[in-house]
Amino acid sequence: MSNWFAFDDGRSIGKISAEGGVILRDDENSSGARITLKRGSGYVSVSCNIYGWMDHTRFFGTVSDAQREYVTMKAALETALDVIHMSGVKEIKIWEAISEFVRRFP
Repeated sequence: MSNWFAFDDGRSIGKISAEGGVILRDDENSSGARITLKRGSGYVSVSCNIYGWMDHTRFFGTVSDAQREYVTMKAALETALDVIHMSGVKEIKIWEAISEFVRRFP
């Protein structure tokens, strides 16, 4: 997954997110996506954004569960990005890829 890098050169780690959670992991894909792991008061979440297409957040009981899913979701985001950037792809195929992501990671 060489297209992934630390969002804002890692400066977001430890910061408070807009929702009030502490950012534990935060990666961005050069093809247009971001994934963030946060721990808040009573919640742990992983938020995904495909720029211009989708925002999706999942909630977990433990940081270890969220960490495990973070890795899996990151790979699946890259798959959806591949569809989005496919030459000549029809918009319906993009929405199908996004829908599959959301179904896989409710």
